[in-house]
Amino acid sequence: MENMLHLTPSRGLLPDEFIFSPDQLPPAISAAGVSLPVVDMSRSRDEVRRAILDAGKEFGFFMVVNHGVSEEAMRDMEAVCQEFFQLPAADKAHLFSEDPSKATRIFSGSIFETGGENYWRDCLRLACAFPVSDSSKDWPDKPQRLREVVEKFIVLTRGMGMEILRLLCEGMGLRPDYLEGDISGGDVVLHINHYPPCPNPETTLGLPPHCDRNLLTLLLPSLVPGLEVAYNGDWIKVVPVPNSFVVNFGLQLEVVTNGMLKSIEHRVTTNMAVARTTVATCIMPAADCLIGPAEEFLSEDNPPLYRTLTFRDFKRIYNVVKLGSSLNLTTNLKNVQKEI
Repeated sequence: MENMLHLTPSRGLLPDEFIFSPDQLPPAISAAGVSLPVVDMSRSRDEVRRAILDAGKEFGFFMVVNHGVSEEAMRDMEAVCQEFFQLPAADKAHLFSEDPSKATRIFSGSIFETGGENYWRDCLRLACAFPVSDSSKDWPDKPQRLREVVEKFIVLTRGMGMEILRLLCEGMGLRPDYLEGDISGGDVVLHINHYPPCPNPETTLGLPPHCDRNLLTLLLPSLVPGLEVAYNGDWIKVVPVPNSFVVNFGLQLEVVTNGMLKSIEHRVTTNMAVARTTVATCIMPAADCLIGPAEEFLSEDNPPLYRTLTFRDFKRIYNVVKLGSSLNLTTNLKNVQKEI
């Protein structure tokens, strides 16, 4: 617990274990004329379906507005997260764990094995079955309203995510409920990411380049910039739109569609002036769900490009960010699967 960054007094210098060489930190482009698409979900179903599929094919990321999650639920979630990280250490010590198998825990750094590099992030991980039930009993009891706020937030964000998956299915010519059932029926996982002010943000990262291992991620972003997305060999800075969510495809969606939809690498930078807090809602498959390229995406000219694995085995195998000599654009699922 003593390693938690948000509990450490302000530092004048960045500790050596957080520092990367300049060649490992390729800068993001200025993004002149390049930004994530914004999908207005209040438009006609046909327009939204087409916009989501087009944005997903080009970027693997997009923002959504008028998405059905109330502004009150978003602000309550932001407030309770800030309250949690402002609690005294004694109120959070029992939650600290470096065991990645624990459903509820607070930890520092990355969930990926990266060869010893440290990342400038603290994270509260919350998970529960859906519908929310007794599986939330291990959640923090402080702040007092945390459970109520988080349960409401999960119901709304997961509902939005499932609607996006239905729209994607329709856009790809599949039945709307194609991605319902075990492939989206695992625990809902929340990563509440907290990036404290960093004394030398130019030499470190809040998160390494990575792809999400789940099916779909819905990020409640901070208005403080930090997220960067790989695009055409560079990184583009994501500038959030007020009251939006950032949506990105997980690796399981790439596998099921046999690469028609891609899970795209992204990373997080830090800043010197102000803390940044985000909430990622992850729609996960059930652990024993067997996931491989769906028959609808296969043909004689388009054979399977990915192995079929249970989600449990996939997570066990795919937990390493292959940094190599550079942190830029290093994750390739097909190559990783060929090596196992």
